[in-house]
Amino acid sequence: MHAGGSSPVSIRASATPPRLPKRRGHGTRPARHCKTSFGARDFGGFQDCFFRDRLMDTARIAVVGAGVVGLSTAVCISKLVPQCSVTIISDKFTPDTTSDVAAGMLIPHTYPDTPIHTQKQWFRETFNHLFAIANSAEAGDAGVHLVSGWQIFQSTPTEEVPFWADVVLGFRRMTEAELKKFPQYVFGQAFTTLKCECPAYLPWLEKRIKGSGGWMLTRRIDDLWELHPSFDIVVNCSGLGSRQLAGDSKLFPVRGQVLQVQAPWVEHFIRDGSGLTYIYPGTSHVTLGGTRQKGDWNLSPDAENSREILSRCCALEPSLHRACNIREKVGLRPYRPGVRLQTELLARDGRRLPVVHHYGHGSGGISVHWGTALEAARLVSECVHALRTPIPKSKL
Repeated sequence: MHAGGSSPVSIRASATPPRLPKRRGHGTRPARHCKTSFGARDFGGFQDCFFRDRLMDTARIAVVGAGVVGLSTAVCISKLVPQCSVTIISDKFTPDTTSDVAAGMLIPHTYPDTPIHTQKQWFRETFNHLFAIANSAEAGDAGVHLVSGWQIFQSTPTEEVPFWADVVLGFRRMTEAELKKFPQYVFGQAFTTLKCECPAYLPWLEKRIKGSGGWMLTRRIDDLWELHPSFDIVVNCSGLGSRQLAGDSKLFPVRGQVLQVQAPWVEHFIRDGSGLTYIYPGTSHVTLGGTRQKGDWNLSPDAENSREILSRCCALEPSLHRACNIREKVGLRPYRPGVRLQTELLARDGRRLPVVHHYGHGSGGISVHWGTALEAARLVSECVHALRTPIPKSKL
């Protein structure tokens, strides 16, 4: 989701909010990129190629995107980067983001282009962060709680013990007695994990951003150069908007449709190992899923999809035939082979704009959002350090 709108909201901060330049229309030419591009751990040479005409007192940082990735990144920047001001810019805030549709279960998805040890670190940091919230007085306000259940398979998986098994709680193989509940399945895993409900969690994050002096602006951003020179650093958390804002052809939508139903007797999650069919109980409703439609941009609910979802979920939990108050929800997951966590230096007409890209989480964003946000904040910290370090004057 990229950013948009025009009017500032939530203007609680300790200083004057940044003033964005007026638009010159939508015909701005695309940014010319500096040929130097840096990965999450490869920042060498950035100071040398970045032009600085001043040393900063307060670093002005814009975060584009207000889903779970953007908001968590803003919180981490506020915590980890000293002397900075953070402004979230988006055309959509909760409850109108893709994150608000997500069921919010912490069960990782595998990214083909990302090393497993990195994915595990992201998941562990996210689990630990949310587990601490779940064990605090903030749990209800933040929408974070523990939930136990089963992941079941119609054939024994290649990896009977996934890489995240020692991060969740009480992971074990299901007993034969437990599997009798699912006659079409031959193997299963039982564990306790966390559920992070974004309709509560996103406002909770926004509250923390405002409390640390952050700003929130409702505005659509069509070109990252619109933020120059009002901001020193831009953090691109625009999800699918990065197809346009970053010119990323690897990024595409995976349409997800879910049902939210009233079935308060359902207390355990049930997830088919394929990840396509799932039953996730929450505080106010049970989420039934789902679909995984690659390249589909349709945000309107499809009645046939809903019938199929309900049929599949009732096959796993027959008591769902009594579910009521069925609501349909659709979200477009921003998928790419690996999360993009990278610093890029944009260059145009002698100007420079450092951008930290943080997007492409697909359907696994909530499971790793805090871990990747910490990494993005570290990249921002390195950008700020580069901007604040004077270049020695060469001797004539």
